[in-house]
Amino acid sequence: MKEMEEVVRIFPQKLRALLFKARTQTFAAEELRLRANRPLLMEAKGQEWRLRADLGEWERVEVSASASALSGLNDDISPYYRVSSQDIRDALEYMSRYSLYAFDEELRQGFLTIPGGHRVGIAGQAVAEKSSVRTLRNISFLNIRVAREVKGCASGLLPWLYQEGAIGSTLIISPPRCGKTTLLRDLIRQVSDGWAMAEGKKEKGVTVGVVDERSELGACYQGVPQHDLGMRTDVLDACPKAEGIMMLIRSMAPRVVAVDEIGSREDMEALRYGINCGCRILATVHGNSLEDVFNKPLLRELAESGVFARYVLLAPQGPPGKVSAVLDGEGRVICRRI
Repeated sequence: MKEMEEVVRIFPQKLRALLFKARTQTFAAEELRLRANRPLLMEAKGQEWRLRADLGEWERVEVSASASALSGLNDDISPYYRVSSQDIRDALEYMSRYSLYAFDEELRQGFLTIPGGHRVGIAGQAVAEKSSVRTLRNISFLNIRVAREVKGCASGLLPWLYQEGAIGSTLIISPPRCGKTTLLRDLIRQVSDGWAMAEGKKEKGVTVGVVDERSELGACYQGVPQHDLGMRTDVLDACPKAEGIMMLIRSMAPRVVAVDEIGSREDMEALRYGINCGCRILATVHGNSLEDVFNKPLLRELAESGVFARYVLLAPQGPPGKVSAVLDGEGRVICRRI
């Protein structure tokens, strides 16, 4: 797969050769985790895998595996590839084009974005200044999240979100890792480009403004989205949501504003500002139900003010972005199982 080939190429030469030998690019992997002096782990298809250095292949981690077997530290002949501190340093140097010092802002936020839009989470020793993190040093942990688009996953949902020729403000409610970002990304693309309706008609695309605080929607690399967010979409990358919403409305005049994972009071106030300026909102939030949303005072206040015309609940099982129900602004179910 193209995405996995892009990811494998960031690794040091020795490890890269071993990953290609293990046919890593054939896995639909979600994450690769490097921890100093621990086995290299991959998560794919809801399962965890370890890389066997002796055989040059991936081995599934069984639920019954003992803690000592998972650690790979109990002896000197462990068959699993043990990540070295040098592996991590070499990968970071390659990712930063041998100028890691130039990425202090990204390090302060705890992640880098590499070509292809793949996101690398980083942990190590935090260097603090006046109660805030200035940068990271002695980096010993990397989490490489493989960026993938699922084009068309929002097609069945779109007809339920439009009212009188315009998309209604929509809140996607989802447990973690159930595809809310994947679904939102495809909604943005189709709202921006326009989408095919019944009887051969097409809904016209509109200007969309995206505040991509954690670089997950557009997966921007050097300011350019690596994911397809549509031809009428403008992106503010790595910008706090509340500030970004204000900036986009003032400078880019979007018809629709899209943000991922709202939660703070500042987020709510910015969304309310957007609504008052005539924008429609596409947003996501963690939760298992509409009741979860109303149990959070800030979200309840926003919802009770009538901001959202639609609520979309995602299923905890199934493919990413699987919709279990669509509710109207009053919380009444209007559609199930898209």
